[in-house]
Amino acid sequence: MKGNKFTTVILIILSFVFVTILAVSTVSCAQKEEASEKLRVAVTILPLANFVENVAGEKVEVSVMVPPGANVHIYELTPSQMAALSKAVMYVKVGSGIEFELVWMDKLIAANKDMLVVDCSKGVELQEKVGEHGVEHKHGAMDPHIWMSPLNAKIMVRNICDGLVQIDPDKKVFYEQNRDAYLQKLAQLDQDIRNRLSGVANGRFMVYHPALGYFAREYNLTMIPIEEDGKEPTVAGLARLIKQAKEHDIKFIFADSQFNPQSAEVIAKAIGGSVVFINPLAEDYIANLRSLLAELVQAME
Repeated sequence: MKGNKFTTVILIILSFVFVTILAVSTVSCAQKEEASEKLRVAVTILPLANFVENVAGEKVEVSVMVPPGANVHIYELTPSQMAALSKAVMYVKVGSGIEFELVWMDKLIAANKDMLVVDCSKGVELQEKVGEHGVEHKHGAMDPHIWMSPLNAKIMVRNICDGLVQIDPDKKVFYEQNRDAYLQKLAQLDQDIRNRLSGVANGRFMVYHPALGYFAREYNLTMIPIEEDGKEPTVAGLARLIKQAKEHDIKFIFADSQFNPQSAEVIAKAIGGSVVFINPLAEDYIANLRSLLAELVQAME
């Protein structure tokens, strides 16, 4: 009798263990299947990853070619990145002439000829690079930093959505609803920037790397860059920049952590000001521009 009870208990325990293992295996398989169903999308920079994820949500797995902290103008891909690219169904490029894409785009396409390449600059009006005195060059050198304008970002998001619909038409409504929701957030960002900048007394600011040209144009500001075409200013150039900063009562010099801030620090010391670090390649696009806005308002009030 006792033996029968013991056998029954063992059978119950074994049945419970079996059911538990089966349930765990089923969930695990479902998770793996869900993960495998995600579209693999590659992008050049982190802001583009943010745009893709806002449109596609959890339906994509995004690979960023230029990782956080890397210099988009000189970064070189690793073999593992090239291997991972072979699995992407779509590549999202900035398309405005940044050095990374000029050097690597043909190689990226050759590594995966079947992926759709989305050019985010389609429909964006490019502008000339801005020189030392805050005016555009007139020799055809274009500013590649198009994403730094929220209105340009809206165009880029639409291009990304069109690409996603092309490779995954069954989810067209989902992508377009997400696109429209994010476009509303970008429109609100644009309006908030205009409201905050409407009362600034001094619309000039100085920055080491000229990544804010489109932002400046959109909001009627004057960006004075320290370096031009990747070249440090000469001693005479530094003297001119210091003079400009004093003339326009500039006290904050903006610098990107990807670049050596030495020139910015020299100017800041000469004018009794300080260096403020910004990151044009931060992943959370809207939060980053709001942070930039706060810094600019403080610098120009």
